[in-house]
Amino acid sequence: MWTRAAFSSLRRYSTAGGPEKPSLKLVAELRKLTEVSIVKAREALSASNNDVSAALGWLKNDLAASGAKKAQKLQDRHAGEGLVSVAILSPGNGPRAGSNNAVRAAMVELNCETDFVGRNELFGRLAADIAHTAAFMSDPVDFAPCPVDVLADAPLLSAVDPSPDPSATVGRAIQDIMSKVGEKVVLRRALTVFHEPTRSPEAGRRLISYLHGSVNNPHQGRVGALALLALSSPRLRDLFASKEFCDDLERLERYLARQIAGFDTRSIRAPADSKDETALYEQPFMFPGDLSGQPVGEALAAWARAHDLVDAAGEGGLQVAQFAKWTVGESLEPDTVS
Repeated sequence: MWTRAAFSSLRRYSTAGGPEKPSLKLVAELRKLTEVSIVKAREALSASNNDVSAALGWLKNDLAASGAKKAQKLQDRHAGEGLVSVAILSPGNGPRAGSNNAVRAAMVELNCETDFVGRNELFGRLAADIAHTAAFMSDPVDFAPCPVDVLADAPLLSAVDPSPDPSATVGRAIQDIMSKVGEKVVLRRALTVFHEPTRSPEAGRRLISYLHGSVNNPHQGRVGALALLALSSPRLRDLFASKEFCDDLERLERYLARQIAGFDTRSIRAPADSKDETALYEQPFMFPGDLSGQPVGEALAAWARAHDLVDAAGEGGLQVAQFAKWTVGESLEPDTVS
């Protein structure tokens, strides 16, 4: 017959050789590093003899395996929500006298199944990291599609962490987040922009962007617009040295980017003798002051004259050279780059 002393002896025997139960302090430390659940943190620590470094490796392998399984299970589900994310590494000519800065940026659309996950901070952080990675992959061309399969194999570069995991790729990170949020996540499309620094002191380029429907990050939203402006003037170097000119230019750029995102904008110029308001230059400009309500094309010409971009001989000016506008989940036809 079993006695109380015998049961006590059996308990001591059964636990003496096993690993020590993870402390709450270790569980909290691991969760702070990884954001995994309490149950998963305890499981990792138990499997790693309470070694936090080893537990991190265990979690990494477990996340990869569970992510691959989750991706396989979710592959037939529809992902029509998510974010458009823009990363601008170099916006072009700046306010410094004589600066000839390069232009480098990217825009991506990352999809998920629900708006709830689309607003999740982890999802937004991944979208920002993918856009940041794509911007570094840009070739010296205008707005160019970046193949998503090529981007998926690229090392993931964090937009905020100077020391990211060197083994992480874009594709692996997408698998990992599927395991965490329980939804299908798809990188739908990406484009990159890159121009070498302008050599002429009379020519400049500027990147502008606006994201509508932002929640956690002003560079992300449900509608994204990215545009390239071309400026020319014999006085351009002196103008960029003026704080007043640069402040006025940045104000104009904000309203212009919002115009592209807010209207049904499909091209820059309409065909001759057409008043098609899906063309940016035919739309009434939503800019406060004397330019309000004028067609965008005429308003930009008037702004350029008023700010001495145009000389007495009529040389110089400001124009939208190219733009892309994306809406989450939209049809990819017709082409969304103009």
